[in-house]
Amino acid sequence: MDFGLLLSAYAQQQNGRKLPRQRMLYEALRSAILEGTIAQGARLAATRVLADELGIARNSVLYAYERLAAEGFIEAGRHGSVVAHSGLQKPSSKRLGAPLPATLSKRVAGLRNDRDALKELVAFRPGLPALDEFPIAQWRAAMERAWRGVDASDLGYGGSHGHPWLRRAVADYLKVSRGVRCDIDQVFITDGTQTSLDVAARVLADSGDIAWIENPGYNGARAAFQATGLRVVPVPVDAHGIAPTPEHWRQSPPRLIYITPSHQYPLGSVLSLERRVALIDAARAHGSWIIEDDYDSEFRHEGPPLSAVQGLAADTPVVYVGTFSKTLFPALRLGFMVVPAQLASAISLTMGEISRRGRVADQIALADFIDSGMYSRHLRRMRRLYSERREALLEAIDRHLRDVVTVSGGAGGMHLTVRLDAPLSDVDVAREALARRIIVPPVSSYCLPAPDEHRYNGFVLGYAGVPADSTDGLVAQLRNVIETMVQARES
Repeated sequence: MDFGLLLSAYAQQQNGRKLPRQRMLYEALRSAILEGTIAQGARLAATRVLADELGIARNSVLYAYERLAAEGFIEAGRHGSVVAHSGLQKPSSKRLGAPLPATLSKRVAGLRNDRDALKELVAFRPGLPALDEFPIAQWRAAMERAWRGVDASDLGYGGSHGHPWLRRAVADYLKVSRGVRCDIDQVFITDGTQTSLDVAARVLADSGDIAWIENPGYNGARAAFQATGLRVVPVPVDAHGIAPTPEHWRQSPPRLIYITPSHQYPLGSVLSLERRVALIDAARAHGSWIIEDDYDSEFRHEGPPLSAVQGLAADTPVVYVGTFSKTLFPALRLGFMVVPAQLASAISLTMGEISRRGRVADQIALADFIDSGMYSRHLRRMRRLYSERREALLEAIDRHLRDVVTVSGGAGGMHLTVRLDAPLSDVDVAREALARRIIVPPVSSYCLPAPDEHRYNGFVLGYAGVPADSTDGLVAQLRNVIETMVQARES
């Protein structure tokens, strides 16, 4: 194979995207393996030979080969590197014996166009991980191992708790990484955070009870509580997290309190230790339950990791919820909740009524992924990557937007929040930016009206899914949108 031609062709497909040579080589080889251009079982050129052929440093070839091997695309042995038999390559239409139809129905073509348009709308969508960096080959291998162990008895709905292996793996991981106090009987596998919130609301409160949510805060929590008939009361957030006043406790004593303490969504503040302890004490005194959504806590970029509120003391009135959608990929649709021991039977009963567990292979594969150390390695890689992408966004903001926005949060997680200082509505700017295929969700859309409360006006900028080399141009486009709108307002 002419690797020089392969690399040149891949570079031309990147539309001017600038990449280091070692990264370009890795991506070109990865793409060729996935597409079947380099067949399974094919032996790659020796690193020294390929380096000479391409006129690049041997270390660059070593980097590409080592990364491909780490992700399961190639296998290294005494006789060189060979493309792994992973089942990932796509079948060629030439092998199917008949040409594909030339056209699709107008309805299907329209759906495909809509889907393709949505794929392009990434910057700066919050909560979207770096999907292009996910170790697909390793995950596929875990799935294949899982299916080899599945028999007919696993094909039913399964228990409401979730698969025991995954529950145990989640419990062990949370105890070490987040300081959560739990055993396997307290862990429930769910379809994600929304399911966890729905179950918690059904078990812990009755229609008409009060639920506190952060303001601004996660709209999914508001929707889950309102759907179960709860009265939602917004509680303000400041630089130290949720900040209820004595009047809140007297006038609107809550049954449920929803918090995102590790990285408040969307402002990015961290709930201080003093407030964490005070919230637990007040919740106990008022008979309230705290729902702790440990949103993107795995990605802290400044300072040491913070333990969960749930683990601060024994028998805290806390239901701890999390998801793998941010750390792995959204399509996985697996999350978890950790409940106090006395709630386990009630949670199990409710889970059995509203949600039939299944997808046993996915759960086994995830347990394998965690226990093998692949999950932790992936998180370490993503922390480094997201830190780089965060810095790229901060530099671009400083270069292009320093006079029109103020960064107000983002010591961790996958997004930055900025206050819009220009005399414009964040909703209007977001609408204009969307027309240029840039998503900048307005902070005001996360707010509920509250008396005498500051009006938030700004944007939530998700950077996890945005390559660092694309950030500056996108922020420059956002600057152009704001400038154009300011000039139109003044004219």
